[in-house]
Amino acid sequence: MSGAGGLAWRALHALLRALLCLQRALLAAPRAAAAVVAASCALLAPAALALRPAGPAPRRECGGGRTRRRRLRGAALGRQRWRPDGRALRKLPVHVGLVVTEEEPSYADMASLVVWCMAVGISYVSVYDHNGIFKRNNSRLMDEILKQQQELLGLDCSKYTMEFANQEKADQVLNCQSTLKVLSPEDGKADIIKAAQNFCQLVAQQQRTYTDLDVNELDSLLSSTNGFPDPDLVLKFGPVDSTLGFLPWHIRLTEIISLPSHQNISYEDFFSALHRYAACEQRWGK
Repeated sequence: MSGAGGLAWRALHALLRALLCLQRALLAAPRAAAAVVAASCALLAPAALALRPAGPAPRRECGGGRTRRRRLRGAALGRQRWRPDGRALRKLPVHVGLVVTEEEPSYADMASLVVWCMAVGISYVSVYDHNGIFKRNNSRLMDEILKQQQELLGLDCSKYTMEFANQEKADQVLNCQSTLKVLSPEDGKADIIKAAQNFCQLVAQQQRTYTDLDVNELDSLLSSTNGFPDPDLVLKFGPVDSTLGFLPWHIRLTEIISLPSHQNISYEDFFSALHRYAACEQRWGK
């Protein structure tokens, strides 16, 4: 064997012996090996962090912020579908009554329902609860509707005008194409009694005769729905199987759909009710 070949052979032999010794040491002391690996990782970690590209720290958000962003994103998507949803229905009610039979009415949820009515193109909306809470606090309901109108409809509602029919602030107008009236039990049977008394007074003054009294004449004497057509659809919310005095004269041909509650109601529930109305066949007493 030449001198160079012998030198290479001895170097290879020494390397093999060193690897054999290392293997024996690792097998004899696995904990020591784990410690060596951990120590190596600890030494290499700072270098790895230093080499990592710089970037903004992850942003942490509170739950309320996420909820508001989700609602605004939902409103943005809703603006794209609400008007087409209304056009897609086979028939859309002109006047919708929102009747709450629950003991605790929700201003926020009622405001959402009113704004959705506006958004799909319903021209007249009546809000009613059997305790008259909404009517006594119609300014509060108005403020909530204005707030949700801005959140849900955004700039779209600048194309339309909407009137709050019995708001004390006569100059305050909602920016959508509907008229809203808030009613209470006094606008039901009591209004019919008042209309009958007024007609009797006209007969006594010889300005009318009893033969003049017909459906159209009584409609003109009722103040609760002056300028409003009869409701095409009533959405009744709550467990009570009654409209509890809501416009008894005007709903003789009205389609009534019951929903479990107006609280936490979704747009899908609302539109499903409109879809049921559009699919129903009204026989007009035939």
